[in-house]
Amino acid sequence: MAAAPGRMCSLLRQLHRVDCVPFLKCAANNTIAVCFWKRPLPTLSSGIKLGFSHYSTAPLITETDDSDTLYKKVCVLVKGHDKMVLDSYEYFATLAAKELNITVDKVNEPARKIDRLTLLKSIHIFKKHRVQYEMRTHYRCIELKHLTGSTADVYLEYIQRNLPEGVAMEVTKTMLKKLPDHLREPIWNSDSPQDEEKPV
Repeated sequence: MAAAPGRMCSLLRQLHRVDCVPFLKCAANNTIAVCFWKRPLPTLSSGIKLGFSHYSTAPLITETDDSDTLYKKVCVLVKGHDKMVLDSYEYFATLAAKELNITVDKVNEPARKIDRLTLLKSIHIFKKHRVQYEMRTHYRCIELKHLTGSTADVYLEYIQRNLPEGVAMEVTKTMLKKLPDHLREPIWNSDSPQDEEKPV
């Protein structure tokens, strides 16, 4: 089997590691297999051997017969007390969605929620002297549409791992399902006749 030399060199450059030397082996059925020869571990002057990771033979992509879940819409609601942090996280989440070719339907900012707490300035006296504390909770909603289950899992895990401190996330998924068999055909087209009583 003849392979383009430029393509083979790029393959070897990608597979080159510090501890393994790749070489080509031609099999009986005219296919090329890439094999690795393990170099001996280098030794420091103090006599300590350095260890390196090596390639695993497990396949990177697994195929299954199960169909992937389809989502019509995935709504990511993020809430926090700092508006600038939410602005930065919104930019990060939309940029990650664009890199994964996920359609961003809309990004909106729901109304903020303000919790006020009024307390006496003094413990026992001067009831007219009070101090007021408030907690402002800002929200940001990112709606994504037409996702597969694997894409949604990868995207959500990525943005959840990079969630800033003091920020909470709530995810709502709308899943598409197959119409059940008993609902596909209208009842009036079925073979069983239904007797209808007419009022007298």
